Amino acid sequence: MQNDRALPMYFDAPDQKFMFATGIENSYPTIEWEGKTVRRDAMELSAHYQRWEEDFHLVREMGIEFLRFGPPLYRTHQGPGRYDWQWADRSLELLRKLKIHPIVDLCHFGVPDWIGGFNNDEWPAHFAHYAHAFAHRFPWVRLYTPVNEIFVAAQFSGKRGWWNERQKSDKGFVAALQNLCKANLLAQEAILRVQPLATFIQSESTSYFHQASPRAMERSYFENQRRFLALDLSYGNDVSAVMYEYLLDNGMSREEYHWFLDHGRPMQSHCIMGNDYYGDNEHLVKDDDSPSGPSGEIFGYYVLTHQYFDRYQLPIMHTETNVRDAKKAPDWLAKEWANVVRLKQDGVPIMGFTWFSLIDQTDWDTALREINFRTNDNGLFDKNRKPRAVGHAYKELIQEWRDRLPRNMLDRRLHLHETPPRGNPPRGIPKSENRNPKNPRKRSSRKHASK
Repeated sequence: MQNDRALPMYFDAPDQKFMFATGIENSYPTIEWEGKTVRRDAMELSAHYQRWEEDFHLVREMGIEFLRFGPPLYRTHQGPGRYDWQWADRSLELLRKLKIHPIVDLCHFGVPDWIGGFNNDEWPAHFAHYAHAFAHRFPWVRLYTPVNEIFVAAQFSGKRGWWNERQKSDKGFVAALQNLCKANLLAQEAILRVQPLATFIQSESTSYFHQASPRAMERSYFENQRRFLALDLSYGNDVSAVMYEYLLDNGMSREEYHWFLDHGRPMQSHCIMGNDYYGDNEHLVKDDDSPSGPSGEIFGYYVLTHQYFDRYQLPIMHTETNVRDAKKAPDWLAKEWANVVRLKQDGVPIMGFTWFSLIDQTDWDTALREINFRTNDNGLFDKNRKPRAVGHAYKELIQEWRDRLPRNMLDRRLHLHETPPRGNPPRGIPKSENRNPKNPRKRSSRKHASK
């Protein structure tokens, strides 16, 4: 493997272009609101379901060739072996025609109603079946985020009681974490059986816990070990003794832990470590039992990414960032980009950058747990599809840098050319009951059927 430190930083490399990306915010957790369970579908809140064609053309006009996007799992996976591909067929085909490479989110913070929550131990196997069916139906897709932000999903659903099963305990966190990581790995294995050229770009929060006083040192150390758990289990990385005891004390067995070592390590050669950074990713830990709060940016993306790269030694993509202030957004973009450039100069194999998301979001100032319908001004475009200042700045940045900042030599070949799928489904895959968009009563043709 060639060391990128020996190479000049800037040179023309059309076949190794840096991956500039944005994303369609497609979270869909459930919350409790006024005594009822309510689904918060971000694509509904941004009117993407009505304006998806316009949105995809905006991506193309920006000069962006990679898009984080995925059909909503809760609408598409309608039961064991039952899938409704109508909207996925239409939306992904347009991306294909526009020559935009989707980085497909298969699960983004929620599960179908018939599953219930991430604490359902039957969900990982069902999700693997879904991933297999998706890969067989869309064999030209090469880039996947099977499960988005596993740590955040487990924290908000199992520990803080905000989303989905709304548990408030360490046992709830570990149960959700275990199922999310298992679903992620089983989905990767299922996809590779169909499309062995697939690459998995894990999108995980990049965080750090600062101690507010010397008395908070032990608690800060614990949280700075716990922050790695989602990636440790997903990559088969042996955890510290403190975290091993924590997992076993809260419901994971020794055999289950070793399952992750056995299944995670072989996946590393297919993975890019995606890391997300926002202004509230750094936390201040107090010396009592009160929840940690945001510390503001102290270390920043540059320092934290070095920590994660030193731990996993995998290629990296900056998969999410924004700021909920349209006036400050261009400066935030410039700062994050300066961090990326500095990492490249250090020889860190960073392969891509993402401003997330394309369109302004809704209610993320409360992590979707309150229904206020408050617009968060953090998109490249507002909800009327008018470009924001950061949209103009990002377009100029892409034009200036796209052919001058290649991916590093320590990378993953993305295999974006189209080839037919191969391989047989794993045993136990139920026969699919796909709905054909042209004739809902007719089974899909063999060419597209999930076998």
